[in-house]
Amino acid sequence: MSSAIAVIDFETTGMTPGQGARATEVAIVLLEAGQVVDRFQSLMRTGVHIPSFITQLTGISNAMVATAPAAEEVMRDAARFVGAAPMVAHNAAFDRKFWEAELAHAGLPAPHAFACTVLLSRRLYPEATSHKLGNIVDHLGLPRAGRAHRALADAEMAASLLARMQQDLRQRWGIAQTGHGVLSELQRCPKAQMARMLAQQAAKFPLRSGELFGRDAGLLPQETTVHQAQPIIGPSFP
Repeated sequence: MSSAIAVIDFETTGMTPGQGARATEVAIVLLEAGQVVDRFQSLMRTGVHIPSFITQLTGISNAMVATAPAAEEVMRDAARFVGAAPMVAHNAAFDRKFWEAELAHAGLPAPHAFACTVLLSRRLYPEATSHKLGNIVDHLGLPRAGRAHRALADAEMAASLLARMQQDLRQRWGIAQTGHGVLSELQRCPKAQMARMLAQQAAKFPLRSGELFGRDAGLLPQETTVHQAQPIIGPSFP
């Protein structure tokens, strides 16, 4: 059974599909054993106007999405790319709503379980002064990837953050099993009980020889291309 996790990020016209907002761009990074193995990215055309302040934030304009593939086509490709893999996002409550809403527009179900790197970073790195994506990446000394508030750059950074969390769970806390199920348990744990939870997971899934990720597992190159108007599906950086 694959241990792959799909790390997703959306750029959108607004805060929630319940208020009529739609996605303008989606990116998904496939992470397995602490390494990026594949990635998907596309702008998407929904016919919904992008407000000027969103364009200032993301750099995505109405002209750019006018020539992009239809959202329904992009989401069908995205769903095939993810398959049955569980998902992770930084602030998953936001991305999960758009994943479900955009798949519904395409007539597809959204059965995927989500974990959240914001919740996990608050529990694993309580000393950090901010758990916003760029700030927690800087706090941990991870590389930034392209322009913030573009989907592929943010998904790459979230994947790098997730890989670092999995590495730390092994190396700092001695937990061999760092898959999606364990991550979901940890993010639900009250902060005051985290030390006990980590000890319980280490006892339940003790490390054996040769099970550590490499020191730089999951760390991504700083340069990525984030301006394609068509989907890109291809192998990770070497």
